[in-house]
Amino acid sequence: ALPWLGVDPVVIGSEIVLALQTIVSRQIDISTEPAVVTVGLLQAGNRENIIPDKAYMKGTIRAFDEEMRADIKRRLVLTATKIAEASGAKATVTFDGVDYGVTVNDPALTEMMLPSLERAAPGHVQMTAKMMPSEDFSEFSKKVPGMFFYLGVRPEDSGKVAVNHSPRFLLNEAGMESGIRAMVQVTLDYLAAK
Repeated sequence: ALPWLGVDPVVIGSEIVLALQTIVSRQIDISTEPAVVTVGLLQAGNRENIIPDKAYMKGTIRAFDEEMRADIKRRLVLTATKIAEASGAKATVTFDGVDYGVTVNDPALTEMMLPSLERAAPGHVQMTAKMMPSEDFSEFSKKVPGMFFYLGVRPEDSGKVAVNHSPRFLLNEAGMESGIRAMVQVTLDYLAAK
């Protein structure tokens, strides 16, 4: 009933979420590479008529360039802490848990393995445009050449279906056979080449 006597983390958190959107839309050069900043979790309070004492947010950064990711992180910390400070609050920003780097396919390995994938799934292999997965695979490919590929498992008679991470995701388990065949073929051909 007396909001002027306290600090409202719901309002401050909302301001931070909105301001973070300007990092991609106004502060970095996305004409060179795209990027995404998403806050997917904002939790605060337990009653509709009580201003809570804290708010908790969690999100993700997606970009194709590691320098751009580092710049976004720097701007994110600055944005969150300064908005909180301006409102009489304190924001603590941590990058722990899931903070995977950019997933990059090694060009030479990819070129070498495309025929293997084609042998495993004739007529079904296609190169895609860049994508922004949040994948721990990126950590492996920092150490050794890597190649990340997707397995299409959409049911053929389903029309348009939801992607993974959706409660409406549908899986055609018959596609798993192609996945196993692809992994075995890639492994055997790679070992034979070495």
